[in-house]
Amino acid sequence: RILLITNGLVLLAGAMLGPIYALFVKEIGGDLLDASLTGGFFALAAGVTTLIAGKVADKEKRDEIIVALGYVIMGVGFFLYIFVNSIWLLFGVQMLIGFAEAFYAPAFDALYSRHITKRKAGREWGAWEAINYFSTAIGAVIGGFIASYFGFNAVFLTMGMLCFLSAIYIFHLRKGTL
Repeated sequence: RILLITNGLVLLAGAMLGPIYALFVKEIGGDLLDASLTGGFFALAAGVTTLIAGKVADKEKRDEIIVALGYVIMGVGFFLYIFVNSIWLLFGVQMLIGFAEAFYAPAFDALYSRHITKRKAGREWGAWEAINYFSTAIGAVIGGFIASYFGFNAVFLTMGMLCFLSAIYIFHLRKGTL
């Protein structure tokens, strides 16, 4: 449950920007192609990092440390959106967030897999998938609401704080809890 809740908060944070991302890109002077390119940079950084992060997760004894660190890096990336004023800077931030997501994902998957009951594997992975979708739905609405009433910076602050809260909670768990 701890893993589902903390990861759900991080997924919610990421979903807060999704539907309104192109508006943010336009606000800093970009266009649809720029929005697409930033998505490409994110995915490229995530793809390269995932290959390396999987090996690191296999060697690390405490995957929860990797997960917490990934959440922190992602939170920093979300906070950095506040300072983005050009497409080039946005490329860099997107790459950092792609790195962060790919850095923690293999360790999260390994950690979650270790806690699955074999006879309930489908149900327990289904719970993770449901959290993913519910977080995306809720995050999309909350992000749009916050951006409409308080602006993009409030969205970015909220996104970063959700990541930091998840990281702090996981980091402070007693060894062996996860």
